[in-house]
Amino acid sequence: MDFVIDKENKQLRVTREFAAPLSKVWAAYTQSELLDQWWAPKPWKANTKEMEFKDGGHWLYVMAGPEGEKHWCREDFQLIKPMKSFKAVDAFCDSSGKVNDEFPKSTWVIEFSEANDKTTVKIEMQCETVTDLEKYIEMGFREGFTAALGNLDELLASSKV
Repeated sequence: MDFVIDKENKQLRVTREFAAPLSKVWAAYTQSELLDQWWAPKPWKANTKEMEFKDGGHWLYVMAGPEGEKHWCREDFQLIKPMKSFKAVDAFCDSSGKVNDEFPKSTWVIEFSEANDKTTVKIEMQCETVTDLEKYIEMGFREGFTAALGNLDELLASSKV
């Protein structure tokens, strides 16, 4: 995995290769029943409340912790190019999807490419300010996302996708 913190451009960039065909990786990133199986770092769990994967749609989910903690998030899909990429704004929110402006928002562009039955995913996470970027880092984004991508490896190796 390549993980780059670019404070000058207020970005995090992650590149990760998966030993699975594009169709499976795309499904894992775009279908709520699959996202729920890998998105949260263990022992946390992701649970989708609602998802409409289309331009203008959104994904509303909760990250539930082992001690009963709950962090609600929403992802608003802006532009989807099937089997190629999608762009979304990610934010913390309440259980009804109302964005919590006390936490940073970020715009994600996720690109997918395939070669030799392996899929490369490139993620560009754009923050509004350097302070927002630093807050994501302080909240443990790198460690949590790395763990979640490990969960995705396990899911892709199973027969569940």
